[in-house]
Amino acid sequence: MLTIDPKETPVQKLHHYLLGAIGPRPIAFASTIDLDGRPNLAPFSFFNVFSSNPPLCIFSPNRSGRTGENKDTYHNVKAVPEVVINVVTYPIVEQMSLTSSPYEKGVDEFHMAGFTKLPSDLIKPYRVKESPVHFECVVKEVIELGTTGGSGNLILCEIVKIHINESILDASGNIDQQKIDLVARMGGDWYCRANGSALFEVKKPITTKGIGFDALPDWVKYSTVLSGNDLGKLANVENLPNVESQLEFLAKSETKLFLKSLDALDESIIQEKINEKVKYLLKQNQVETAWHLILNNL
Repeated sequence: MLTIDPKETPVQKLHHYLLGAIGPRPIAFASTIDLDGRPNLAPFSFFNVFSSNPPLCIFSPNRSGRTGENKDTYHNVKAVPEVVINVVTYPIVEQMSLTSSPYEKGVDEFHMAGFTKLPSDLIKPYRVKESPVHFECVVKEVIELGTTGGSGNLILCEIVKIHINESILDASGNIDQQKIDLVARMGGDWYCRANGSALFEVKKPITTKGIGFDALPDWVKYSTVLSGNDLGKLANVENLPNVESQLEFLAKSETKLFLKSLDALDESIIQEKINEKVKYLLKQNQVETAWHLILNNL
């Protein structure tokens, strides 16, 4: 592996390594205002939400790697400690990118990128109408991490009001991940679109405890057929199938046919064939059936 010492690596090269490896990153499309009331709009991918109670998020407008100067966003929140963080979706990604151009101070990026200003309810900066979610925020603290190019400025924001376009909600009133069509930042000029086949679910074991890798038979655990994700699915079940369901599985005609096809094979080949079948079943999210096959070969 390539081993890198950050202290001995040029900032620009280190920046590319960090952004290429840590992603996709959500984008804070930050709307601020200066003391003269002039709006500013800029995207930042050093961003995330860090608390629900109170609702807090942090984003970081870094100093320019070329000039070492701070961004207008930084100067604005120091003068007027308020910001609207607008969510970036695929339909506005090209317009959003345009606002990252190095326009002179005082240039209205809303106008330059063709965005529509909406007044906020509790703070002075404007919201972006074309974005489906707006977070009105009060800046609680700005933490300067350095004075040279590439240094970050952590802007700690408390969300005081949220606006959500109802068109992206599901029947339960939650944000539908298929409808919102979010985009995120990758390395270089690359972005990631969280939509369609790019989305997948992994159930969180919040109230359950998976049986773990120790419970997997060695011939499964060290299989060359099953991936780490496959093993993770098997190890994430809370309980193995009971005897009754195992008997029902064995009584199925398709099970009998599959097991019959293994009769004349060596044990190592049987295990390989079962692992191939297990992998197929896991791909269909038939985890219990996969375990039935495994248990039958113990």
